[in-house]
Amino acid sequence: MDESDLITFRNLISERLNALDAEDVLGAEGQQTVELDQQAVGRLSRMDALQNQAMANANHARRQAERARLNAALIRMNEGEFGYCDSCGDVIKLERLHLDPAAMICVECAKG
Repeated sequence: MDESDLITFRNLISERLNALDAEDVLGAEGQQTVELDQQAVGRLSRMDALQNQAMANANHARRQAERARLNAALIRMNEGEFGYCDSCGDVIKLERLHLDPAAMICVECAKG
């Protein structure tokens, strides 16, 4: 992998991190505490709001996990380990890294 490939992947990771930040802003309202006043909201509406809140929290957790994977990929770039399989040590194909720049193992090792 040459320097231009690394720049491409840094840009791709940066774009994905920015997209996650934008999703966090959009999802923040759904994570707010649900009002439990039955006079203001009926029981079914409150249950629906609680379910929506749970989904918003799950999406936030997914975004946090993805953010951690992408930041780990940036660390691997800085250490010269990016693009190498953590399991077998072989080079991860560029096609796989374009699909998932945070991939830590090659397709062969992922298959088992």
